[in-house]
Amino acid sequence: MLFKAKTRQKAGVEGWLIRLLLICMLAVMTISILLPLGDLFVKAFHNQQEEWVGLAHFSKYLSTPALSRSAGHSIYVSLITTLISVGGAFFYAYGLMRARIPGVRWFRYIALLPLFAPTMMHGIALTYLFGNQGLVTTGLFGLLPGWNIQLYGSTGIIISEVIYTFPQAFLILMVSFSIADYRLYEAAETLGAGKWKQFLTITLPQMKYGLIGSLFVCFTLSFTDFGAPKVVGGQYNVLPTDIYKQVIGQQNMSMGAVIGILLTIPAIAAFFIDRFVERKQKTMVSVKSTPYQIKPNRLRDLAYTAYCTIIVSGIVVLLLTILFASLVKVWPYDLSVTLKHYDFSNVSAGGLTPFWNSLLVALLTAIFGTVIAFVHSYLIEKLRIWKAVRQIGYFISLLPLALPGLVIGLGYIFFFNRPENLLHGLYGTIWIVVLANIIHFYSVSFVTATTSLKQLDKEYEIVSESMGAPVYRLFFRVAVPISLPALLEIAVYYFVNAMVTISAVVFLYSPDFKLASVSIVNMDDAGDVAAAAAMSSLIMLANIIVRLGYENLSRRLLKRTDAWQRRA
Repeated sequence: MLFKAKTRQKAGVEGWLIRLLLICMLAVMTISILLPLGDLFVKAFHNQQEEWVGLAHFSKYLSTPALSRSAGHSIYVSLITTLISVGGAFFYAYGLMRARIPGVRWFRYIALLPLFAPTMMHGIALTYLFGNQGLVTTGLFGLLPGWNIQLYGSTGIIISEVIYTFPQAFLILMVSFSIADYRLYEAAETLGAGKWKQFLTITLPQMKYGLIGSLFVCFTLSFTDFGAPKVVGGQYNVLPTDIYKQVIGQQNMSMGAVIGILLTIPAIAAFFIDRFVERKQKTMVSVKSTPYQIKPNRLRDLAYTAYCTIIVSGIVVLLLTILFASLVKVWPYDLSVTLKHYDFSNVSAGGLTPFWNSLLVALLTAIFGTVIAFVHSYLIEKLRIWKAVRQIGYFISLLPLALPGLVIGLGYIFFFNRPENLLHGLYGTIWIVVLANIIHFYSVSFVTATTSLKQLDKEYEIVSESMGAPVYRLFFRVAVPISLPALLEIAVYYFVNAMVTISAVVFLYSPDFKLASVSIVNMDDAGDVAAAAAMSSLIMLANIIVRLGYENLSRRLLKRTDAWQRRA
């Protein structure tokens, strides 16, 4: 009896500690997401003297043609970008998954390379190709007929955003193609349906959720991106550049908050529509499903090989252009090779310090972000207490998916820069930059961790409770080892995005702690485009090295963690 009493007492103490941890995690999410967002909304309805002005700022914005025109520009650019990016990614993914293309693995890897570079780099590469002294514009410096296009403006922004969003759409659509059930195609052939009929009645219906998801992702990313419009936008203003000009240029925080709210509306709408569509999605693959079998078709294979080669060539040319521009002395007059552009001491970057700062921020973001996302997802997914509290935590965790980075950064200014705030000490330090990065990319990490934990059978918790084993032991002995591949994926995701992001941190860095992505913008503004290309190359190289290291480590871990599934 005494043993049972002590066991119940121990379980009771552990239960309350778990509840306390759940409350703390919910409080952290509230402070990091809801309160800054609330301050942003409040600021939009007050003037600089903190006096209530109602909708005056919104009325002023909409009645000012130069400002209100930016909203139309953003919508136009995002719609055209989405159509081109999703359309191109659809046929690219179709070719890799439904045709016999040699070197298909390399086609996949190269298509994802733009993810490892900041969006400003795409704009800089286009400048070197299609600018006044670009390779294409001058016809390889006079060797061929030149081709002049109006790069600066909507054209340059759209091309840059297509490069930026294409890999995102490709990843989503490739997953959708991979879950096809070949039995449906066999039945269609038996009934005499041709290839076009099969495409319309089987392929497209199976792909509709992937298509809808990729449409919303591409629209949101292009609508809220700051880097590409800043480099190649010229006088063509969009909402993200308007926020930057109002906050940094004019110190008009209230108008910046108004534009931030307008920037958030389409993203939030897309988020909720995507959630609704996801609930309607039905299971496409059952235990009886068979994988898709690619039949020989020489003409089809040649056509898709040519198409995918054109896409890959475009990506490779962009990346090689940036690398080449960073290594030549004076573009385009002196093309001798030099490393002087990698010495950032004579430009606004002030040396390699911003690059090392970015590496430190990315590392801290990866470590703390992975731990927070996984622990929080475990508390919400695996505990059987306080269902309502866990549902609230789940909703708050998905909310950053609908918040642009600029909005997060602006909200952090309003919330953490208040002297009466107990957390005011974070403002202007490395930690507020790390926190902004964690929150900016939190939703995808949280969903990844939750998906991994859903694979764990509930029998683990039942057996653990019946044996009186503490929750932390189950967490460290079972959940962490089995979810280790997902944890590494989350860490790499955080690292790569923390290295390339500009929107979430452009308002938060201090003059004494510059970041590589921010220094690219500053160098481009100062006319040091070659140095900006060099810094972009360093960021991309660091991300590729980290990703290759992850791939190698992941393969080794999978051999060990999947050993129990292989028979002797």
